[in-house]
Amino acid sequence: MQTETTNTSEPTRARALLSTADFKLLRAALASHAKAVEDPGELAKINALYHRLGTYA
Repeated sequence: MQTETTNTSEPTRARALLSTADFKLLRAALASHAKAVEDPGELAKINALYHRLGTYA
């Protein structure tokens, strides 16, 4: 008995790495961490990431 395998050119569907709740938790953690950071360069990076995460939540 032979079994046929079909070759599809479509990639498998990607699964989400993080949930909406994860983004909210990460934003809260970043907000808390930003209060303790004194380096303006790092604070700017934290703020940018905070706002980027907000677009997903």
